[in-house]
Amino acid sequence: MIAKVRKAVIPAAGFGTRFLPISKAVPKEMLPVVDKPVIQYVVEEAVASGITDILLIISRGKRSIEEHFIANPELETDLEAKGRHETLAELRHLQSLARIHYVFQPKMGGLGDAVRCAREHVGDEPFAVLLGDALVSPTDGAKPVLRQLLDVHERHGGSTVALEEVPAEKVSRYGILGGAEVEPGVFKADKFVEKPSVAEAPSRLAVSARYILSPSIFAQLDQTPTGKGGELQLTDAMAALMQREALYGVRYQGRRHDIGNKLDFVKANLWWGLQREDMRDELKRYLAGLLEQ
Repeated sequence: MIAKVRKAVIPAAGFGTRFLPISKAVPKEMLPVVDKPVIQYVVEEAVASGITDILLIISRGKRSIEEHFIANPELETDLEAKGRHETLAELRHLQSLARIHYVFQPKMGGLGDAVRCAREHVGDEPFAVLLGDALVSPTDGAKPVLRQLLDVHERHGGSTVALEEVPAEKVSRYGILGGAEVEPGVFKADKFVEKPSVAEAPSRLAVSARYILSPSIFAQLDQTPTGKGGELQLTDAMAALMQREALYGVRYQGRRHDIGNKLDFVKANLWWGLQREDMRDELKRYLAGLLEQ
């Protein structure tokens, strides 16, 4: 019997050095995409996928993430007095989205180390991991991307990762999965290689910011040596665990924005702005005017 996934873990402790100087004082997960911080989109994806118990892995200087999800009585009183009832309702809805917990990662040690910080909260059950600096939006009519992974996990068990097909010249930037397609868009992995050369890559299917992990990952992380820069790589542990437990990849229906990258951050704001009925037309006119210049 396959255990139901009830909890999600969102690592959000990194320094965000690709976004300096702003990330020195503002967590990259709190950068706005239109009018919401990145981390809120990620939490909303988990909730839309049916998960309401969420652990955020944070670090020193990221208290603003906590502040975002708790009540601010003074602000709410001010909004009430000014008759801004719609905005007030949005804030109160935000506070009721999920049961959100926090744990500190005492020292930056890689994604594997961040996930290991969730051991006590997760316990002996499978769990979801959503990277806190990546937005993955479903294509029209598709389920949330995490929900797409959960559906596959509920059919097959094991661990499950989101996959996107990348150009050959980019495979060396990602963890690449190879395997047999067991149903449309779903692959049972037989190889999992971190940042291979084009010649070494088993496919062009790159792991993409969303995971369902077996609780066995914690023991495997304990046995996994650190890699470059003294960081503990989650993909190294998953590749080793794959020898004993099944790993599936899902080529999801959706679009990814890596908010840790400055250009993609600008693209994400444009893309999400164009999804908004209250600004789409004016934004299109503005962009058209810029292009004419």
